[in-house]
Amino acid sequence: MYDVVIVGGGAVGCAAAHHLTREPGLRIAMIERDPTYAICSTARSAGGVRQQFSTPENIALSQATLTLLASLQDTFGIGADVSFRRQGYLILASANGRDVLANNLVIQRAAGANIHWVEGEDLASRFPWINPNGVSAASFGAGGEGWIDPVALMTLLRASARSAGCDIIHGNVAAIHHNDHRIEAISLDDGQRITCGALINAAGAWSGALARLADIDLPVEPRKRYVYVIDSRRASEAMRAGPLTVDPSGAWLRPEGRTFICGISPDEASEPSATDLDYIDYAPFEDIVWPALAARIPALEEAKLLSAWAGFYDYNTLDQNAIIGPDTRLSNFYFANGFSGHGLQQAYGAGRAVAELIVHGHFRTLDLTRFGYARIARGEPLFELNVI
Repeated sequence: MYDVVIVGGGAVGCAAAHHLTREPGLRIAMIERDPTYAICSTARSAGGVRQQFSTPENIALSQATLTLLASLQDTFGIGADVSFRRQGYLILASANGRDVLANNLVIQRAAGANIHWVEGEDLASRFPWINPNGVSAASFGAGGEGWIDPVALMTLLRASARSAGCDIIHGNVAAIHHNDHRIEAISLDDGQRITCGALINAAGAWSGALARLADIDLPVEPRKRYVYVIDSRRASEAMRAGPLTVDPSGAWLRPEGRTFICGISPDEASEPSATDLDYIDYAPFEDIVWPALAARIPALEEAKLLSAWAGFYDYNTLDQNAIIGPDTRLSNFYFANGFSGHGLQQAYGAGRAVAELIVHGHFRTLDLTRFGYARIARGEPLFELNVI
């Protein structure tokens, strides 16, 4: 018998385990189906950390991670490091997107984010490697934005939970046993039955499938995303030290050592099949990503494609925002899902929030009530506008 069972051993699940194991006396288990962690979304993440969101709760969740990054060694011990590159995010807007960018900036600054409005000559002087044609304005995260090593953060959280007594069980959940009001146990595909006082769904892209085992409609599904690795001999040192840049087209680029990584979130009509991660489609790069980036950044006109990889978003089809909190019917079934591409940077705060609900019965640090399952049950979306 475990007090809490967490399904999913990526960053979100590990964060929940990390926080729960700080409560004395709780027996915690984390179920992860992939013992290598090679195909989990965390391991294939680009590692971004940003505060440029349109929803205050998303900003607050990322700020929770920033607080953690500022105190890594106090939290995990001497030598803890996730290679935080504080190079910022630069989001470019056309004339059509200028008002949305300005409205988002008001929300971000109200939340304490250090985001700068950049336009005209200021844009040209700060980022001379960018072609400003068609750019009406930009927002730049001058502090508290950049990227980290996602596996390093997941490993620190998992090691912390394991050292505090969390059992890590490798297996796939085949059934969820419940009555009309509560989860009673889960069964793994090897026949093992595990009883639990509470169950956390942190299964990432497969959260919707897990919820269906309990007869719950959770609008989360895997969405496949490609990350392309490129280089250009014309790239300046300023460009290599620059921010993650998002073009008005949606194509993005950031430095990665001496190279760059880039990609784009496709429109609904162009979504790739979310199956084999080993298959890489290079057509989006050739047809969309590279033309957009080459037009925006002249140094990329001679870009060389080096390699690529694919990973999954746990995509919330209702509103692209996280679902955090208990089910409205099964009171001990908790969700931490649907982050739609920003789960890594929000894992620490989301895991803490679910732990608070289980231990204390309410949110104590961040009020994430609006992210609860109730909005899903009502079919009332809370849209996030800055999904990258």
